Amino acid sequence: MFVEELPPKALKKLGEAFAGQLADQLRALGLASAESVVTPFASPRRLAAHITHVAAKAADKAVQQKLMPVNVGLSADGLATPALLKKLQALGADVSDPVFAVAALRKAADGKAEALFYDSLVDGATLEVGLQQALDVALAKLPIPKVMSYQLEADCELPGWSSVNFVRPAHGLVALHSDTVVPVKVLGLTAGNTTLGHRFEAAKSPVVLANADSYAQALRDDGAVIASFAERRAAIVQQLKQAAALVGPAVSAIEDEALLDEVTALVERPNVLVCAFEPQFLAVPQECLILTMKANQKYFPLLDAAGKLTNQFLVVSNISPEDASLVIEGNERVVRPRLADAKFFFDQDRKKTLASRVASLNKVVYHNKLGTQGERMGRVCDIARAIAELLEPATQVSDPQGLIQKADTAARLAKTDLLTDMVGEFPELQGIMGGYYALNDGLSTEVAQAIEDHYKPRFAGDALPRNLTGVVVALADKLETLVGMFGVGNLPTGDKDPFALRRHALGVIRMLVEKDLSLRLDELVEAAIPVFGDKIVDPSLALTDFIFDRLRGYIDLELAYPAPPIEGADASAIEKTVAASYSTNEVDAVLALKPQRLGDVPKRLAAVRTFAVLPEAPALAAANKRISNILKKADAASVADAHVSALLLKEPAEIALYAVMQDITPRAQAQCDAGDYAASLQTLAALRVPVDAFFEDVMVNAEALDMRLNRLGLLKTLHLAMNQVADLSRLAA
Repeated sequence: MFVEELPPKALKKLGEAFAGQLADQLRALGLASAESVVTPFASPRRLAAHITHVAAKAADKAVQQKLMPVNVGLSADGLATPALLKKLQALGADVSDPVFAVAALRKAADGKAEALFYDSLVDGATLEVGLQQALDVALAKLPIPKVMSYQLEADCELPGWSSVNFVRPAHGLVALHSDTVVPVKVLGLTAGNTTLGHRFEAAKSPVVLANADSYAQALRDDGAVIASFAERRAAIVQQLKQAAALVGPAVSAIEDEALLDEVTALVERPNVLVCAFEPQFLAVPQECLILTMKANQKYFPLLDAAGKLTNQFLVVSNISPEDASLVIEGNERVVRPRLADAKFFFDQDRKKTLASRVASLNKVVYHNKLGTQGERMGRVCDIARAIAELLEPATQVSDPQGLIQKADTAARLAKTDLLTDMVGEFPELQGIMGGYYALNDGLSTEVAQAIEDHYKPRFAGDALPRNLTGVVVALADKLETLVGMFGVGNLPTGDKDPFALRRHALGVIRMLVEKDLSLRLDELVEAAIPVFGDKIVDPSLALTDFIFDRLRGYIDLELAYPAPPIEGADASAIEKTVAASYSTNEVDAVLALKPQRLGDVPKRLAAVRTFAVLPEAPALAAANKRISNILKKADAASVADAHVSALLLKEPAEIALYAVMQDITPRAQAQCDAGDYAASLQTLAALRVPVDAFFEDVMVNAEALDMRLNRLGLLKTLHLAMNQVADLSRLAA
């Protein structure tokens, strides 16, 4: 299908969807088979698909239709009832001879009754009919970002104009089966065997297609068009590498998959050229120059070996003249004003300090229930100071007040770059420009980095803040958003998350876990709630559950343990051992306790994994589950104040268990308190024998009340001791 220029950001998806839907519909009609190979074609001015093993006519299909119960369709003497004849007539069967019509039917069991069935042979669809149907469905299901309406001149017999809706106006249609034109019609067009090539460089116009298999080659040879999106993309990648190598041995084009896809969708035959701009512009932060070249001009900036921007860049042209100097000069002339604007914004912004912009944040609305950006940053400052105070003992900073002061400064200035001209022009640079302007204002590198990094992690896999001050401010910023939005009831629903609360929660989790911070989640939430005053309702319970739900997903995707190496394998094989995910039971066991220090979660998981492979683990897990069930069924008052009196222990098995607990549980608790979770669980493994003996020989629900309460107290004490690291009952099969 030949159309006017298609939207570049949607072209790849449109091409794949068109080819996929067309093939699916043909397969459903029996015109294509499972062995059919589908090749999508998508260029700026065409959508097409090449499908192999397409039949001119689908095979006839045997159809079995249930009509009605025998006692409804046939009278007592076996003749057809009016209801049966009417049904057969509706199906197109010959009912001129009712006796013959009944003889053609088949009786078969249908549940407890017997029914009449009509077997017929349905003619297979012809390619002309089937392709028309498939094409209509494929176009209707295209993921078109925005439909255009345009007027189409009607044929001679019906003068006038008709309205057509499609992504862009269509001007040509090709449908070939081998070398035969399939006369389908769509969007007011009738299929033929000709199309148009490159606007300026086609060798022939129109391009005549001899057969379906020659489509791509004919367009390449006669139309100067690479029809395949994938081939054009690969050609651009190759040319970018070659052009960068000509500039310098260590120079490379910036990698950007989205930009590469967009440029592939803008050209029909790519030609990469090297251009340059004046070195004076390199005084502007390279993020600004890179963004303006990529976003506005679709250029590929060149970086040196150290990742620094050079004053040269690559252009993917759609024409290949013998003398490319005019194309190069034109692109250099176009980019110069863009870079000049960036330099102007940068120079103007540096005339005002970030601190001088703080007051203006009070004029920017953040949320109608939560106030202005100025109020918000006041809250972030308060939360950042509280986090810094919590970190003082753990970090053992020689100047603990330094962290509080630096975090407060960075938090106070973190959003001020939103008021700068540069960020106003390029919102993607928020945070980054704040870091540059902070250095310009004479602030320390640590504070500047914290301002730049406080949005991190911005997305899955993004880096975390580089220093502790940045971590504190990033935590404060994300907690303020989470607590505030949960506090006013703006919770994510389904796939809708307008305030990116899932991403913020994951950011909090990653910083607490991967930085192994000595912070408790409940303390962080409690520190953030008071700063809102009466603007919110306490969201701590719902927010904590939400974060733990995200933690489960984070564990599934990010945390793993190294699988044990194969016995007897060499060193290289051991190095290649694939990490394995934790089982659902292991994750449940750890998260059931809702450990508030998230930095401990990887250690707890590793300890549970080590424990789970011990021979004692299954029995102890089963015993733990049994204890849990007994305690649940017991009167709440009976186990609320659990204690054990050695004088009430009568049976040898309970005496033995109590004696072992007196030795083992203090050691396991000490190891747990020290963070050695694996050792703690391994110590508890020694309880297996006395626990098994206890359940074998001792009746917990004794008739004597004092003895029953004492035994429940013993089990409660044991239960508490065994579940300090994880809920071991979750490991039971």
